[in-house]
Amino acid sequence: MSTDSKSVRNMHLLYLTAEEWPTFRQDVVALFGKYLPRYGITSDLVTERDDVATDQSNVPWGGGQAILCDVPLNRAGQYLTRVWHSLKVLWGADASRYDAVQVRDMTVTALMGLLMARWKGIKFFYWLSYPQSEGQIERAKTRGIKAGMRFWFPLVQGVFGKWLLYRIVLPHADHVFVQSGQMKSDLAQHGIPPSKMTPVPMGVDMELVGFHQVGPSNDARLVGRQVVAYLGTLDQTRQIEVLFYSLSIVKESVPDILLVLVGDSHDPKHRAWLDAEAKKVGVADHVIWTGWLPILDAWSYVRAAEIGISPFPRGYLLDSASPTKAVEYMALGLPVVANDNPDQLQVIQESAAGICVPYLPGAFAGAIVRLLNDVATRQRMGASGREYVSRVRSYDRIALGLSKIYLGL
Repeated sequence: MSTDSKSVRNMHLLYLTAEEWPTFRQDVVALFGKYLPRYGITSDLVTERDDVATDQSNVPWGGGQAILCDVPLNRAGQYLTRVWHSLKVLWGADASRYDAVQVRDMTVTALMGLLMARWKGIKFFYWLSYPQSEGQIERAKTRGIKAGMRFWFPLVQGVFGKWLLYRIVLPHADHVFVQSGQMKSDLAQHGIPPSKMTPVPMGVDMELVGFHQVGPSNDARLVGRQVVAYLGTLDQTRQIEVLFYSLSIVKESVPDILLVLVGDSHDPKHRAWLDAEAKKVGVADHVIWTGWLPILDAWSYVRAAEIGISPFPRGYLLDSASPTKAVEYMALGLPVVANDNPDQLQVIQESAAGICVPYLPGAFAGAIVRLLNDVATRQRMGASGREYVSRVRSYDRIALGLSKIYLGL
C-alpha cells in the first residue's frame, strides 16, 4: 500500500444500490469493493441477490458486509421486496456503526434513507449514475399507452421519481455524487448547488487489466481479418445498427474487415432485429456476436482488435453518461474511434488516444479506415491511452481523490 493510502480517519457507509450482487458495474465492484477500502472508505452493500448468477453466488463483497435479499419473479413483487428490504435495513441500522447512508439511483428508497439518516443523526449522500426518472418517462412514451401497465408503471414511477428527486432528495442531501461534469451542469439547472456535487467518471481497474496478462483471443474466426471491437450493451438506445451502415462503407476499401460485438441486448426482439438488419445491409459475414462474456474473456477479444469503437448516441439521457468503453479500450492499448459524447470528447482530447467524430455512418467509417491504414498512429495512440488511463482514469487514482471528498464531508 502506498503512503497516499494511509488515512488518519475512516468512514463506513450503508450503501443501498439498485445493482444486483454480483454486478458487472465496475464503479461498484472496483471502486467501492476494492479501492476505496484501501483509503479508509468501507461500505455495507444493501441490494438483492442475483439468482441468475448461481455460479457466482458466493462472490464476496470486498467493501464490507453484503446484506442481500431474494426477490420473486414478477416485477411488482421485485419492486416491493426491494423497498421492504431497504426499509428493514435502514430501520435497524446502528448510528454508531455508520457515518452515512448512501443511496444509488433509487428515489423512493432515497427518501427513506434521507429520513432515517436525519433521525439517526448521520450524513446522507445520493449517487446518481443515470437520469433514471427521465429514462422511465422516455421508456413509457416509446411503448405507448396501448402497452397497458408497461406504459403506466414506468410513467408513474418516472413522474413521481423526478419530482421526488429534484424537490426533496437532492436539495436535502448532504452531498450528491454524479456521473460526469455534464450531469453536474444538468442538475445545477434544477437548482442543485454545484458546491455540493462531485463528478465521479467511469474508470478502469488497471490491476485487473494487467496489460501483459490479458492476451488476444485465440478465436479462429479472427485469423486473417482486420478487427474492430465494440464492447457493451446492444440495447436499442445505443443504435448499434449505425455500425452496420459504417461497416458497409468500410468493407469497400477493407474487404477483410471484421466487427466483433462483445455484449448483447437485454431485449431478445431487438437482438433479432439487429441480426436481420446486419443481413439486410449485407455485412452479416463481417460481424461476430459473442454475447455476454466474463470480463477477462471480453477483454481478450478487445486485445485481438486493431481499433476499439465507442458509439454513444447524443441526447439528454446519454449526454450525462461517462462511457466505460473508451477508457477500457485505452487501458488495453487500443486507439479509439468514438463519437462526441461530452465525456468521451474530453477523454480523447486530453489523451490524444483516438478520433472523435459525429455518430454518423460515414464519419465512423472514415475514421476506421484512416486508422487501419496508419499503423504508426495506432501504436502512438495506444501508448498514449494506456498512460492516460493509468494517470487519470484508473480506479486507484479515482478512489484516492474520492476518499478525500468523503473524509472532508
